[in-house]
Amino acid sequence: MYAIASLLAVLAVSLLVTRVATVVLAASGMSGEAARFQARSAFTGAGFTTTESEVVVSHPVRRRVVMLLMLVGNIGFVAVASSLILGFRGDAVGASWMRVFVLAAGLLLLVYLSRSPWVNRWLTALIGRALRRWTDMAGRDSAVLADLGDGYVVSELAIEADDWVSGSTLRELRLPEEGLLVLGINRDDGDYEAHPGPDSRVSCGDVLVLYGHADAIADLDQRAVDDGDASHARAVQRHMARGGVPG
Repeated sequence: MYAIASLLAVLAVSLLVTRVATVVLAASGMSGEAARFQARSAFTGAGFTTTESEVVVSHPVRRRVVMLLMLVGNIGFVAVASSLILGFRGDAVGASWMRVFVLAAGLLLLVYLSRSPWVNRWLTALIGRALRRWTDMAGRDSAVLADLGDGYVVSELAIEADDWVSGSTLRELRLPEEGLLVLGINRDDGDYEAHPGPDSRVSCGDVLVLYGHADAIADLDQRAVDDGDASHARAVQRHMARGGVPG
């Protein structure tokens, strides 16, 4: 059973490593989906297309992260193969079936945890706080989904308990006055609310899908509760200065 336990531990660490790498790559400016793909591709050795390789190689932080993933990924695969072989070597038939059951149960648990929206958001928030505390990277709660040009993007914004928007309805937030449109809300329970109405309430753990200027989304991401209304007023003025119209 020690070999099976070590195998599951290696797999759990591998999932954690790719999760950390995803957050770091996203903090370097990549979208969440692209960062996730790059991290998994580098860890498994699947490789990238030419365009995606240039995106990684041209950035020093991304390059170091991907190089580390390649190294750790190769070591991890060797450890997994060794543990799997040792786990079933010389076993009787009954013992082998028991080990298969334990292995299958462990793998199912890891798959469940890796796909759980709650675990994903909890880990992302924890890693983000660690990045902000011990590195000079932003560890952002936002991720660009589409760059539309001239600074305008479609972006995701994860909501934490101390955010200005947390606990308020869209009507109360008046985000269109800042040039921001909420296209959808990924709820903490995994549901998606498309085209949310003015009475939709934003809660901790939700992820907003926003359209607007990247600077406006970044300002909203960093907005503190005690300065929220004043920051909102300044954001409205910046939106108007960019040629925007009142929301």
